[in-house]
Amino acid sequence: LSYVVVDESRGKEPGVIFCGDTLFVGDVGRPDLFPGRAKELASQLFFSLKKLKQLPDFCEVLPAHGAGSLCGRAMGAKRRSTIGYEKKYNGALQFVSEEDFIDSLTNEMPPVPDHFSRCSDINRRGPELVCNLKKMKSFKPLEFSELAKTEGYTILDCRTYDAFGGQNIVDSYAIDFDGNFPTFSGWVIPPEKKIILVTPHRIEPEEVVIWLRRVGVDNTVGFMEGGMFEWVKEGLPSQHICQISAPELEHIRKGDAIHILDVRALSEFEEQHIEGALNIPAPDLRERYKELDKEKKYYVICSTGHRSSLAISILRQKGFYHLINVAGGMTGMEKLG
Repeated sequence: LSYVVVDESRGKEPGVIFCGDTLFVGDVGRPDLFPGRAKELASQLFFSLKKLKQLPDFCEVLPAHGAGSLCGRAMGAKRRSTIGYEKKYNGALQFVSEEDFIDSLTNEMPPVPDHFSRCSDINRRGPELVCNLKKMKSFKPLEFSELAKTEGYTILDCRTYDAFGGQNIVDSYAIDFDGNFPTFSGWVIPPEKKIILVTPHRIEPEEVVIWLRRVGVDNTVGFMEGGMFEWVKEGLPSQHICQISAPELEHIRKGDAIHILDVRALSEFEEQHIEGALNIPAPDLRERYKELDKEKKYYVICSTGHRSSLAISILRQKGFYHLINVAGGMTGMEKLG
């Protein structure tokens, strides 16, 4: 559904459209998110967009998603646009042929995160009311430690990837709150698990829970008081991840052959990558870790360091320990020239 707004105090023509998942800045919605219905939905989308293009060029476009969301293929960084601008510069609006449009929207799309279908089910039956959800508890490190050992619980560490690398709890997931947190939380955290949080001091645990609930994750039990600072003061076990900079990786590459694991999406990898690197997107490592050798040392890289830290946390749970995170990722490597 799209909602057109007319400010009758100023005129009779539409001034704003809230276009949901139909039209984005520089992109359109994805028909492939519903298994078996991609072509049917792409056809419907084609005619929906034809209707939107009939709106005045000055009509402001307010979409439901922006850059970083996997609800589109290549959304722009701006949060709003106009019909006229999108008609001129949005590639998906340039198709004249319905057949060509459908072909474009059903091929070479980004992977579909696990939680998309789960969220669709939740939306169909109706989400649990927030007032009915259990409130989070705060746990002192020793209590937190006991819960972490309990069957059915998992640790979600929301700190920056460099903080996670410094000290972290064994078997925790590293999903940086500043690194597309909701998408990857919904994607990789086992939905049947109860979640206990390790949060950075600057972010309230309640804020983390809000984002988790938005991707259908309602089972957050609580958080650790004082974070890792209090954990290590109790003498509880922790581990760290070796991290190197882009210049260090470049220097190491000049010596003996090394194993580089690129955990970005395939489309990013195909656009540019380090020669000889192996590509397995971070979420896929939950199953594709079997393609790797536990005896080898892997230099793990993404675009900045967020996803590579997540990838290492997944591999650690699978028994891989010879792992090095490349801080700054391919962004840092590109700056080297």
